[in-house]
Amino acid sequence: MIKPDGLARLLLASVPALATDPTRLQLFVDKGNIAARRGATLGYEERYTLSIVVQEFAGDVDTLFVPILAWVAEQQPDLLDRGQPFTFSAEVLDDDRCDIEIAIELSELVLVAAKPGGGFTTTRVDQRQVGIDEFPGVCGASLWQLFLRDELVAQTTDPDALAILAA
Repeated sequence: MIKPDGLARLLLASVPALATDPTRLQLFVDKGNIAARRGATLGYEERYTLSIVVQEFAGDVDTLFVPILAWVAEQQPDLLDRGQPFTFSAEVLDDDRCDIEIAIELSELVLVAAKPGGGFTTTRVDQRQVGIDEFPGVCGASLWQLFLRDELVAQTTDPDALAILAA
């Protein structure tokens, strides 16, 4: 699975509360299953619930939700067609802090090909939807940085945000 890692990197780079304390972010994969049919190849689809837990969150929840929506628009856009791209719950700890859990139903396609000498190779299918209101202002949201896999693909030109990122 590659989507959880990419979303985690985006959140750590774009949510100020997580950038200063990354230990508050935890990701879990729940309810995973493999969807496959009989056919000429062994290709399959991984389907799972990604649970994102942010502990002791003291910021504006919009700083958390907007980067997730921007990521969903690119990585799993079919969720936007359903009108409910993710769910969340919060445990209020005090007047300023809460633990937030966000659940996103994700899927990843995996192609399987036989090797000539035996064995097989797997390839994860890039399902990104590029060209949708690309950064800056992904889906109307301003983010500081956008990472896909290990690659920085976009960065804000806002000098205040750049100073924070450089710190």
